[in-house]
Amino acid sequence: MSYTNFALDTDADGIALVTWDMPGRSMNVFTEEAMRELNAIVDKVAGDAAIKGAVITSGKDTFSGGADISLLQKMLTTFAAEKGKDAEKATKALFDNAGMMTGLFRKLETCGKPWVSAINGTCMGGAFELSLACHGRVAADSDKVKMALPEVKIGIFPGAGGTQRVPRLTDQQQALQMLTSGQTLSPQKAKSMGLIHEIAEPTRLVETAKAMIRNGLKPVAPWDEKGFKLPGGQIYSPAGFNLWPPAIAILRRETYGNYPAAAAILKCVYEGLLVPFDTALRIEQRYFTEIMQTREAAAMIRSLFVSLQELNKGARRPAGVPETKFKKIGILGAGFMGAGIAYVTAKAGIPVVLLDRDLESAAKGKAHSDSLVSDQVKKGRAKPEDKDKLLSLITPTADYADLAGCDLVVEAVFEDSGVKKSATEQAEAVLKPSAIFASNTSTIPISSLAKNSARPKNFIGIHFFSPVDKMMLVEIILGKKTGDKALATAIDFVRAIKKTPIVVNDTRGFYVNRCVLRYMSEAYKMLIEGVPAPMIENAAKAAGMPVGPLALTDETAIDLAQKIMKQTIRDLGDKAVDPKQMALINTMVDDHGRFGRKNGKGFYDYPAKPAKKKLWPGLKELYPQLAPEKVDYEELQQRLLVTIALEAARVMEEGIVTDPREADVGSILAFGFAPYTGGALSYIDGIGAKAFVKIARNLQKKYGAEFKAPKLLLDMAEKGESFYQRFDPYAKGETRKAA
Repeated sequence: MSYTNFALDTDADGIALVTWDMPGRSMNVFTEEAMRELNAIVDKVAGDAAIKGAVITSGKDTFSGGADISLLQKMLTTFAAEKGKDAEKATKALFDNAGMMTGLFRKLETCGKPWVSAINGTCMGGAFELSLACHGRVAADSDKVKMALPEVKIGIFPGAGGTQRVPRLTDQQQALQMLTSGQTLSPQKAKSMGLIHEIAEPTRLVETAKAMIRNGLKPVAPWDEKGFKLPGGQIYSPAGFNLWPPAIAILRRETYGNYPAAAAILKCVYEGLLVPFDTALRIEQRYFTEIMQTREAAAMIRSLFVSLQELNKGARRPAGVPETKFKKIGILGAGFMGAGIAYVTAKAGIPVVLLDRDLESAAKGKAHSDSLVSDQVKKGRAKPEDKDKLLSLITPTADYADLAGCDLVVEAVFEDSGVKKSATEQAEAVLKPSAIFASNTSTIPISSLAKNSARPKNFIGIHFFSPVDKMMLVEIILGKKTGDKALATAIDFVRAIKKTPIVVNDTRGFYVNRCVLRYMSEAYKMLIEGVPAPMIENAAKAAGMPVGPLALTDETAIDLAQKIMKQTIRDLGDKAVDPKQMALINTMVDDHGRFGRKNGKGFYDYPAKPAKKKLWPGLKELYPQLAPEKVDYEELQQRLLVTIALEAARVMEEGIVTDPREADVGSILAFGFAPYTGGALSYIDGIGAKAFVKIARNLQKKYGAEFKAPKLLLDMAEKGESFYQRFDPYAKGETRKAA
């Protein structure tokens, strides 16, 4: 029999080498066809007396990324379509589908012949679960080899035996840590946990795997042998009593009960370790079926798996524009932002010219990269030669002539129109006609800055977030005259530096900052109302936000918030900013000198390390305090999420963002909007437009006009539409180009 996705070769010793190499794909994934073929191969190995055992490896640089998107989408789509007709039958079908991979891996594990997984690169999700079902596991000694069960990050969990095999191979504490966090393991870490048996030189990987079979590897999993004992002891043991109560409490502390999949992992492990292995797999399958039906799973799979991959692959890139291969990129301004952009560019292997007003300032910007990469070397995440290579790609300069030959220039100078005008004109004087000029402005409209350019069609905004090396989102802002080539080049650059691009039309604050400012503003209102500051911060975290709004203001700087408010009043008039909020910020900055983290005092006090930050006690002296028991804590959570979601809806109504995928992914990657909701628009879709409008109206009556639902939402509520129906990113024949 011939196979499309696998090759099967048996050597003179009777050891079959199964090479997984899917045609037309950069990475192997589990599709229905791949699973059918692997099933047939397991039958072939088990039934052929001439075959003594099998080694499975990959014909690509990576082993496998796990399940294909289409498998999950098909399961969810089929379930949604059938649920209305016969809920019980639809759930049973979902349960059976969820068990396909489990059954295949268990068949391999009990086929009577030894299997060894030879892991040569990235091995994620279902692929690592396949490896765990093999009787032996060997990983190549390479930085490219990374193993993980990351499903919890997209709202589900390892449902093909992962929650049962991991805690039977390593102790329960390490198993829970790995499963509930989606932790990525190096070969060394995986071996120390007992999850793999050997680490081999990459060139001897397959030979090492075959040697395990030649040396008499048992074709039986440890848990199928009589007398098997759990590593670290049973559930009901002194070790178990010390682990499980705090584990449940820690999960609650970390997730606030917002992530059903994380709780299901604990249930699977706890219940599964009390019963025989096959019963445990059935328990896992039941919980997986339950989790697949949750709103959180559907929303997170869509935004953090499907949409994120589509955007990373350039879903918004204009068709027909040749891809840019960057030979040289210029960065204007070597301050914290410019230095950060230079670092991520050089890390991607692209030569960078880092320009500032004098060579000393430019060299200081390069030193930022030295500091970042030195830290990586110290932590073992990079090698000394990586540092040398990265730094060799950054050329500090004060001479604009050195920008000649750049394919793209990113301007990150001081946020002043005059300074930016001068930088644009001096750079364009030496750039080739095809070069693209991008501004990293966060406050000045791109169309306004483009007036300084002799070629506005080649002018675009590329808005990074700080710190650049850690923040994964980049906003690409289109001016009125920005052309397709500029957009395509900007997307190519963002993809080259391994960040996620979203395309935004030109407006004050663009998309992300508009939402973030609403979040902060609502917190200021709460303070003015007399809500105790700890309740505000805790409500934000309980709602799913990673950072409270007061802590976030400190990070971005309170004096910056003051400057933005004053500029808004100058541009739009006194009514554009709530005078009470302006007074609060003025009091913090002018009366108390509290600028935020940067001067060690803001809404929080920042004592010397290792002491932790704590809320400034003086906050409760600013306004009469409400008794905590009189504050509706759940309503605080609702206000903080609803105000952001309403702003995201307004941005869609105004055509600033035109694709709901970008609004959702952008809100999560930029400021951590409650990931379990799938993002700001998915939060509304999950509640339903009609029910959401009702919530907004109730809040409007109590707290004011910022909770007024836009006409778009009212219309959607009337028609029973969702954002993904109204702004269908997959509508046939429709191109969604902004501007």
